[in-house]
This record gives sequence, structure tokens and C-alpha cells, in this order.
Amino acid sequence: MTDSHFADEPGDTSPVADPLGPLDPLDPLGPLEPDAAGVAVAVAVAVPVTRGQTRWRLLLRRPTFLVGAGILLFWVVCAIFGHAFAPDNPLAQQLLSANAAPSASHWFGTDGLGRDVLSRIIVGARDILVITPLATVLGTILGTALGLAMGYLGGVFDLIAGRIVEAVLALPAVIIAFLFIVALGPSTTTLVIVIGLIFTPLIARTVRAAVLTERNLDYLSAARLLGENPVRIMFREILPNVMPAILVEFTVRLGYAVFAVATLSFLGFGVQPPTPDWGSDIAANYSGLLSGYWWQTLFPALAIASLVTSVNLITDSIEQVLNA
Repeated sequence: MTDSHFADEPGDTSPVADPLGPLDPLDPLGPLEPDAAGVAVAVAVAVPVTRGQTRWRLLLRRPTFLVGAGILLFWVVCAIFGHAFAPDNPLAQQLLSANAAPSASHWFGTDGLGRDVLSRIIVGARDILVITPLATVLGTILGTALGLAMGYLGGVFDLIAGRIVEAVLALPAVIIAFLFIVALGPSTTTLVIVIGLIFTPLIARTVRAAVLTERNLDYLSAARLLGENPVRIMFREILPNVMPAILVEFTVRLGYAVFAVATLSFLGFGVQPPTPDWGSDIAANYSGLLSGYWWQTLFPALAIASLVTSVNLITDSIEQVLNA
């Protein structure tokens, strides 16, 4: 007989060692097997990755998003710190240097009053990057609230509000903007309100369509059975589920807002001279094209195009990631 003892041998009262270790009184199931323990540790240590984090990682891997974000970041820096690194005073008139072509002293040339075009472009980014986000946020908030109410409440409210939205959308946006600006006077606040109100029915129509796809789902029926009021259902239950559509609509309208501000300034209803502004600078120097002063118009136009392009690149990337 070997030195090994078995518990089922008669007369053998020696304790049998548990190969998995002693039982833990706080854990009646006993210790886990090695493989199960490894899985448990892995699950405990693993950091949960949310859908938002996954989408953000996918977004950062898209070259179009990085390019668009880089261009937009450049203009944001110009809007915030433009006065600090602009080569000249954007308001300083140097009549002896009027209509100077691009050179080492003036990289983008000068305008008809001798003002440095590059400095005016850098500093001019401030107003357009203040007005466009504020106007888009205002339009998104109002349009989202209206679209949620139209889509969820339906009935008479949806019918009346829908007819009003259609009537507003039938009018040219420029005409509506002119009426408001003439009545209120051109200012930054007026531009924010006018553009925000113009965007409201457009965003409301998109949000309403998204809400209609959610209105009859089971989770809303459960919320109604629990006695939740319509406002809570719209903003606590439906809103998170239509947020991707709202986010895409916001970025799309942001690009349109850049064009809207530049157009109104070009027509004399936006930012007023002598404040540096891309649209008003194009309008002031547009006649110079016939005299060969192309740089006075080209570079502000390229600034507008680059900002709109950056927003569109970001919009396309976001939409592709959300639809993936």
C-alpha cells in the first residue's frame, strides 16, 4: 500500500485535501475552477465600451473627419486669437498701399483702402463663427421641440402646425430674412434670430419624420401605461432615440448658416462695415475684379468655401458612422 490514503478505506479518518482549496463560508458555491475564475477576472477587469465610444473611435479613424475638423479648428483659433497673430490692424487704412498685389509684406495683398486682406480674413472669422453656431443651435432647439410635438401629438395640432410649416417653407428664405432685418435692424442678434427662425421649420420637418417611426413602438406604449405625461415622454423617451437624426441635421444646417451669413453680409444686411467680414469684403471689392484686383475677392471667397467644406466633411463622416 502506498503512502496515499483514500477516504473510502475503512478505518481511515484522515481528512481529504480538497484540490480546489477550502470552501469559503461567504461563498457557498465554493471556489471557481481555474478557467471560470479566469473568465470572471477578465469580465471584472474589462472596461465596458458604450455605443457612443465605439462611434467616436470610428469617427476618429475617418480621414475626411480629421481633415474637416482640422480646417474648422484653424478657423476657430482665428476667431478667438485672430487679433493676436494677424500681421496688421484689419481696420488700418494705408492709402499709399491701396490695391497692392500679394507680396512678402502683404501675403494676400491689400484692398481699395490699403487694408491688409489677410488680417481682415483672420479677424473676420470671429463674427461668422459666433453667428452661425448660435443661429443653428436656436433653430435646432425650436425645430426639435416643434417636430417632437407634431410627430407625437399628431391630430389637429400636427395638421395646423404642418400647414404653417409648409407655408413658411414656400416663401424664399432670403425674402423672410430681409423682412425681419429691415424691421429689426442689422445686428449680430438679429442675424442669429432670423437664421434660427428660418431653420426652425426645416429641422421640425426632419424631427417629425423621425418621431413618426418611434411613436407606435412598445416602449412608448409602456410609458403611457405608467402614466407619464406627454412632455416627459417626448423629451425623456423619444428625444434620445431621434438624437442621431437631430445631430446630422444640426451639422447640415451649420454649413447652410455660413452661406446665409455671408450672403446677407454681401447684400448689405449682415455684419456692417468697417467690421472685418468675409461677405461684406467680397461685396466691397467685387468691382475690383474688372480692374484685375482678383485677390481682394478670391481670398475671402476661399475662406468661406473652406469653412463650408470643413463642415460638410464633418457632416458626411458623422452620418456615415451613425448609419454604420
